[in-house]
Amino acid sequence: MLFSLLMSVYYKEEPEYLDECLTSILNQTVLPNEIVIVKDGPLTQDLEDVLEKFSLMNLQLYKVIELEENVGLGKALAIGVENCSYDLIARMDSDDVAREDRFEKQVKFFKSDIELDLLGSHIIEFEGHVSNKLAKRKVPLSSDEINKYAKKRNPFNHVTVMYKKEAVLKAGNYRKVSGMGYEDYDLWIRMLMLESKCSNTDDSLVFVRVGKDMYQRRGNKERLITALHFRKNMYRSGFCSLSDYLFASSVNIFVAFIPNILREFIYKKMLRTN
Repeated sequence: MLFSLLMSVYYKEEPEYLDECLTSILNQTVLPNEIVIVKDGPLTQDLEDVLEKFSLMNLQLYKVIELEENVGLGKALAIGVENCSYDLIARMDSDDVAREDRFEKQVKFFKSDIELDLLGSHIIEFEGHVSNKLAKRKVPLSSDEINKYAKKRNPFNHVTVMYKKEAVLKAGNYRKVSGMGYEDYDLWIRMLMLESKCSNTDDSLVFVRVGKDMYQRRGNKERLITALHFRKNMYRSGFCSLSDYLFASSVNIFVAFIPNILREFIYKKMLRTN
């Protein structure tokens, strides 16, 4: 089953993390048939060197799309989706590490269920090296659980998903969302409203890099404004009820205003599995 791997890279990425990510992709038991990399604006020379090193290993495998300026993750991924050659697309962020059998596991699911449109998984969060595992972010598995969960929280770990290009384009593709961090959630809601068949596997297929700044970002006031605007649009679209909207918005406000040390505790001990 042929598939593309899609990722976006911009100048603030760490070259060593990108190197580790691309290495994990090449070490897969089932390799992608192409790797589509969107350069979201000019990159540093160190990042260019990493991309050149890997592309020279197999020029036929890589399709690099260069954008003249930074357009943001949503628009960059939308361009990437449109340029993927195959209907099946796997997502990956440039600083995470894929378990070596990730693509093999996901392709098997799509082979066994031709109606499946999107498949994600749990993630293992780590700091520094993948051996330093901190927590697991679990996601709902069945369609009913996903629909219920999505009304209050993101039901998929974006870096784990594999989806059909046709279903993503039918839902309107990724689009720019005011602020940051909701481009994927926005797409999933539109896919769920179109009754795309979505699922998560009860497995952890990607190691996701985190740090202290992740919890600090959750307290960013601009991010809070984005979250509240996003929640309002969810309610107006008819996807969630008024009570769902008010509950989720209240949680966003609470998390944004508490001290960072308490925010870190909540994420690690209450929203994650050790």
